[in-house]
Amino acid sequence: MKRWRLLAWGIVALCAGFSLNISAQAADKFKVGFVYVGPVGDHGWSYQHHEGLKAVQKAFGDKVETTYAESVSEGPDAERVITQMAQKGADLIFATSFGYMNPVIKVAKRFPKVKFEHATGFKRAKNVSTYNVRFYEGRYAAGIVAGRMTKTNTLGYIASFPIPEVVMGINATYLGAKSVNPNIKLKIVWVSSWFDPGKETAAAKALRDQGVDVMFQHTDSAAPMKLAQQEGIYAIGQASDMHSFGPDAQLTSLIDSWNPYYIKRVKEAMEGTWKSEDVWGGINSGMLSFPEMNKVVPAEVAAEFKTTVDAISAGKFHPFTGPLKKQDGTPFLADGEVITDGVLASMNFYIEGVEGSLPK
Repeated sequence: MKRWRLLAWGIVALCAGFSLNISAQAADKFKVGFVYVGPVGDHGWSYQHHEGLKAVQKAFGDKVETTYAESVSEGPDAERVITQMAQKGADLIFATSFGYMNPVIKVAKRFPKVKFEHATGFKRAKNVSTYNVRFYEGRYAAGIVAGRMTKTNTLGYIASFPIPEVVMGINATYLGAKSVNPNIKLKIVWVSSWFDPGKETAAAKALRDQGVDVMFQHTDSAAPMKLAQQEGIYAIGQASDMHSFGPDAQLTSLIDSWNPYYIKRVKEAMEGTWKSEDVWGGINSGMLSFPEMNKVVPAEVAAEFKTTVDAISAGKFHPFTGPLKKQDGTPFLADGEVITDGVLASMNFYIEGVEGSLPK
């Protein structure tokens, strides 16, 4: 009888030890969380960030455990989701929308041992880092293509929110197009949303009705590209290659390449070398790239685009170089003067020539 008891206790102890070992192995995994403002299937902004999550999984295998939350609205909902991730043991959290900035700062104070990365924001802390891409570089270069390809001299821009990143994108688009087409006009429709296919389609239709034949967007769905394809006009893709939604419509696209950055930061966090910093990468960093140009674009225009991209990448040209004035005619940059990052990061005005007014 005693032998059976001893054997039973031995089995229990063995199972308990095995269970503890599994728990220890699970606990050893480095936990990384991602928070997205749109669905991972938006084929734009959130889609590209989710590709970054997949890249992290591939790079580190079973050494990491990833989780994500999609379609998280900016504000209180974001704070709740980020808090839950931290409570569940996340070691590093990537919050991927501008409106997550204040929620990230709040949660970071309550979880000082957790590392946070906020995309497109400017507030940092000891455990909060920021990162962004110089999208305006690509928008200027794409503006050149649009300025050459338009037949109506009227470009359209579907805008989300009047934050500096969007405003500088509008200005850069206009400056690029204006540099090759002095008759260019830029029509803007604000939709007050990052991802809303219905609103984006309505905005695209409104722009088409105003004579727009090349469309830009700073929203995240492929709806504008689909409409451009249907209507036989051109468009510039947003955040990812949208060629499949507009094989005839897409002239080029701005592709956000987050994968190398995410792999680098996860590696640093795992090794203990991570530190809070601000990263604003441009074309030369590899964080911004472009797909193959639509064959409808003449060779000389494609070459002009490439020359501009190469000059920006090499630091030989900046899209915001004077002389430039603000929309109201106020002098902004003197001849040859280059804008500073500080002014760019707080841009809240249109360049002279841009029509309309910024939403309040």
